[in-house]
Amino acid sequence: MRVSPVIAAAVLLGSLSGLMPATASAQDKVIGIGFQKYGNLILLKGRGGLESRLAPLGYKVEWKEFPAGPPLLEALNAGAIDFGHAGETPPIFAQAAGVPFVYAGYEPAAPKGEAILVPRDSPIKSVADLKGKKIALNKGSNVHYLLVRALESAGLKYSDVETAFLAPADARAAFERGAVDAWVIWDPYQAAAEAATGARELINAGGLAPNRQFYLASRKLADGNPKVVDAILAEIADIDRWASGREEEVASELSAGIGIPAPILEVALKRQTYGVRPIDAETIEDQQHIADTFYALGLVPRHVVVSSIVWKPGS
Repeated sequence: MRVSPVIAAAVLLGSLSGLMPATASAQDKVIGIGFQKYGNLILLKGRGGLESRLAPLGYKVEWKEFPAGPPLLEALNAGAIDFGHAGETPPIFAQAAGVPFVYAGYEPAAPKGEAILVPRDSPIKSVADLKGKKIALNKGSNVHYLLVRALESAGLKYSDVETAFLAPADARAAFERGAVDAWVIWDPYQAAAEAATGARELINAGGLAPNRQFYLASRKLADGNPKVVDAILAEIADIDRWASGREEEVASELSAGIGIPAPILEVALKRQTYGVRPIDAETIEDQQHIADTFYALGLVPRHVVVSSIVWKPGS
């Protein structure tokens, strides 16, 4: 299924008009942070360390939850948030659509944290069996690239399958009622579906896609107040050090707040990685390959140069 460049751009930018900026005026000094149900920003929100670190700089923190990376990037474009996180693919779509942001840092690869799932009793036994099948995924999310790579590894083209672009909640509903044959999804939705439905992992991203988590800042924040970006990254580093190896404790702490049972969260957390790092040459090269792949497929409207929007800490 080939998506025209015009449609690809419209998907990302179409809902921007309804988003209101997190900072109503310069005097408010509020930093809007976008987070999801995965990743380390949700830990940061729960423990409150960022508020303490930013207070001496004269800033308050406003947290906003998003179901996936693409709407988070829409909010970043609209000025509704100033900083957030997403997987590998949302920043590619966002850069191609002209969203003014920079890569501020990343967490190490976590390839087991995303997978193609099939129902427990599905006759599908390999990726090659997906030919002609209907697959649910969130368009422009990190799993979009996993699907492309998995098909490629099995000698299939992207056009050999039918894609159903659905947000995680809608995709799970379609998956459970048999409206789709497979579902490409990330943790903790992946772990939750495996536990609740007995969904079977057909393949994860191991050997196919790194599945990195990126921290993204608005260009306005990065250029205008780099000390705030430095402070956010420093607090993420602290929470990473605390959380690493404490999956059971972290799961128990987060469970009530995000509505996922602690044992399921623990499974997801063990597939997560910790240790925020500045963007390096290998990561840029990997992201550029993703960008080139989506451009060649006609899924993004223009070629992008990833290295042109990499932020240098302390700048």
